[in-house]
Amino acid sequence: MISAAIETIQDSGEKSLALARRVLEIEADAVRALIGRIDGSFLKALRLVLACKGRVVVSGIGKSGHIARKIASTMASTGTPAFFVHAAEAGHGDLGMIRPEDIFVCISNSGESSELLAIVPLVKRQGAKLIAITGEAGSTLAREADVHLDAGVAQEACPLNLAPTASTTATLALGDALAVALLDARGFSEADFARSHPGGSLGRRLLTRVYDVMRRDADIPTVPIEATLSTAVLEISRKRMGMTAVVDTAGHIAGIFTDGDLRRTVEKITDLKSARIADLMSKAPRTIGPQALAVEAVELMERHMINQLLVAGEDGVLVGALDMHDLFRAKVV
Repeated sequence: MISAAIETIQDSGEKSLALARRVLEIEADAVRALIGRIDGSFLKALRLVLACKGRVVVSGIGKSGHIARKIASTMASTGTPAFFVHAAEAGHGDLGMIRPEDIFVCISNSGESSELLAIVPLVKRQGAKLIAITGEAGSTLAREADVHLDAGVAQEACPLNLAPTASTTATLALGDALAVALLDARGFSEADFARSHPGGSLGRRLLTRVYDVMRRDADIPTVPIEATLSTAVLEISRKRMGMTAVVDTAGHIAGIFTDGDLRRTVEKITDLKSARIADLMSKAPRTIGPQALAVEAVELMERHMINQLLVAGEDGVLVGALDMHDLFRAKVV
């Protein structure tokens, strides 16, 4: 049967492509139709959630359950405390997770899902508010809800008009619209997003500090201010950072000497053996504090077109060093 299906696709490739395009057209039209329904009911749902002292509990069954789980996840990660409860499990103990101060969001295309209808009276008896997202404005769930959001579609993208396709896409889009409107109303920022996504790229960029990625102690290429050029070159070679910090007797940063400085020195000075690093270093180099965000180090290095950066404490003492490779490894760049 599988081989026959593959042969059919090979024989009628254009038909398959046309069908795929039609699916996308139907689903796009379903989402586009929602725009005209963003009205007073949507605002009422928005205000209800913003005033909620508890959490948003999102529930559904079947394909609607999968969409409910995604909507709950999106809300939770964008500043609205929310979680998913399976409609069937709610009737077998999970209803105990719902409190009077919560808001219960039930999702059902027909608005007649028996599992949801069985628990709605119990939710309302506890005093929780009810938001229904259905495809039928006259359904039981829509009538029982404090707020009804209409996610109805003209047709499913399935050629049989049976499998939930356009309806689930429209419901997900409507849930996203509610989550984003809540995000905006709460003033949810990039930093807030990063705190709930510490494992993601944005979290790394916004939460990683210089002290998390800098080289420390014996890994910092360092020479005293009275060092010779040859000593500095050996330190650069050993530590493999393309530079060495130059410090005074108290550990304060006096300068920096880089591979570039070395090339320029070779071009200008004939007596390299007696050359002193204090005469050749770049004085008052760019520095950054250990508490600064690593992205600030990236910005500083890019703005001044440098590949290394010294890390200084408040008293100007050398406490660390960074190069662009360290930031690449930390996935900050």
